[in-house]
Amino acid sequence: MRKKSTPKKGLGRLAMTKVVLLLILVCSLILFAASLGGRFGPFHQITLETLGPVQSLFTSVSLGVQRVWDDYIALWTVRDENRRLRIMLEEYNEKLNEYTEAYSTYLGLYEKLRFKEKDPFPSITARVVGKGPSYWFQTIIIDRGENDGIVDGMVARNEKGVVGQIIQVSPNYSKVLLANAPSSAIDAMVQKTRVRGILKGAGQRGYILHYVLKKADVAVGDRIVTAGIGGVFPSGIPLGRVSAVHKKQRGMFQEIEVAPAVDFQRLEMVFVNLTEKLSWEAEMKRLMGENR
Repeated sequence: MRKKSTPKKGLGRLAMTKVVLLLILVCSLILFAASLGGRFGPFHQITLETLGPVQSLFTSVSLGVQRVWDDYIALWTVRDENRRLRIMLEEYNEKLNEYTEAYSTYLGLYEKLRFKEKDPFPSITARVVGKGPSYWFQTIIIDRGENDGIVDGMVARNEKGVVGQIIQVSPNYSKVLLANAPSSAIDAMVQKTRVRGILKGAGQRGYILHYVLKKADVAVGDRIVTAGIGGVFPSGIPLGRVSAVHKKQRGMFQEIEVAPAVDFQRLEMVFVNLTEKLSWEAEMKRLMGENR
C-alpha cells in the first residue's frame, strides 16, 4: 500500500517554491534597476560587480564559438578554392607545354626555311629515324634513299653546318656518318687566317684540328669552316669554333680542340645536298695520304 504524504513534507515543498519565486523576483528587480538610467549609486555598483563577470564570461564564450565557426567555414572555403586553383594550374601547365612545343617546332622550321632561302642548293629534306650504336662509326639513319635520288658520298647538312656524309644507301633509307665520328675527317681551315688543317672527329669531345703549324695564328673562338678542297664540301660551311689550343714542346704542330657548330645529340632533320658527292673511301684515302 502507498504511503500518504505527510503534512510536513507538503509544507516543505511549498516553502521551497516560495524561496525560488522570491529569488527570481529579486534577480528581476536587480536587472530592472540596473537597466534604469541616472547616476550610478551603491546599488548600481553592486549590481555591476555581480553581473559583470557573468556577462564577460558569456561574451568570451560567444566570441570563441563565433570565431571557431568562422574559421571552420573559412577553412572549407579555402580548401575548395585550393582544389579549384590546382585543377586550373594543371590545365594551364598542359596548355603551356603544348604551346612551348609548338613554338619550338616553329622556330626550328623557320630556321630551316631561312637556311633554304639563303643557300638554295638542290637538296632533299630527310628526317632522322635512328642512330647507330657504334662508337668508331657514329651514324644516323634518315628516311630517304635511292628512290629519292640519294647515293653514297652525298653531304648531309642543316642550318648550323655540316652534319656528315652518306656512306650507305637502301631504296628508302640512308646511313650518314656523323662529322664528329672518330672515323671522320674533313679538310678544314681557320676562317680569319685561311690556315688549313684536317678536322677529325672526337666523339663527345667534338673535333680535333690536326696538322696546323705552331707558328700559325689560331686562338680560342676562331671559326672553323670547310676548306672546299677535294670536291666533297664547298668552301665556307661552318664546322665549329676553337675551344682550346695546345702547343706541345715536341713536334711541329698544334693540337686544336673545336666545339661543333651542329648539336649532334638533337638532330631531327637534315638536308642532303644532291650535287655534293664523292666516294667516302676515296676522300679518306686522299686526306690521310695528303698529310703523311
